[in-house]
Amino acid sequence: MSAGADTRVRVSKEVVFLSLGLVTFLAGSAIAQERPAEPVPSETNKPPGEAAKRPGYVVGPGDVLRIVVWKEPDLTQDVTVRVDGIITVPLLGDVQAVGREPVELAASLTKEFERFIENPRVTVAVTLATSARIYVVGQMVKPGEFPLSGRMTVIQALALAGGFKEFAKPEGIVIVRRDQTVIPVNYKRIADGKDVAQNVLLAAGDTVVVP
Repeated sequence: MSAGADTRVRVSKEVVFLSLGLVTFLAGSAIAQERPAEPVPSETNKPPGEAAKRPGYVVGPGDVLRIVVWKEPDLTQDVTVRVDGIITVPLLGDVQAVGREPVELAASLTKEFERFIENPRVTVAVTLATSARIYVVGQMVKPGEFPLSGRMTVIQALALAGGFKEFAKPEGIVIVRRDQTVIPVNYKRIADGKDVAQNVLLAAGDTVVVP
């Protein structure tokens, strides 16, 4: 084979290899375009209002609790939480109740009753939530402390506080929760019907701050 022919063969092989490489690249690009992109975790990807979910109720002094021990009528009772945060339970004596959610308290009582009862089943319900309070502070006509009775929204709390003062900034309201979570609330957007999801349910201990 002549030198010229040999050169033409090498060139032909290079062209074939380059063509195959180009086809593979284009095919891979097409597949990548068809495959949906993986969502990137971000605060902005959270469902609207997720940060404003209402936390569970926390037992406070003065609350009346219904403690039910299944198949143990002598242990089933209504108890009032003392000012020191303690309740008195048969067989167990004094038990710390304040600062716990009912389901958490029930789990603790269940564990303690295991010393005396086989497979105890305990439920705790708040029948009278006298300790539940919310607070409205800042540029309101009647700021102060208000009982949290049933389901109360931030708009209802603002109404209890008598409405805004002249120089209030209702677009800059924030709700501060016991765990220091801060929830921004724009009253104007709620009132205009543009973002009613901001009219969140309040939880015991919430403080509504109106600048």
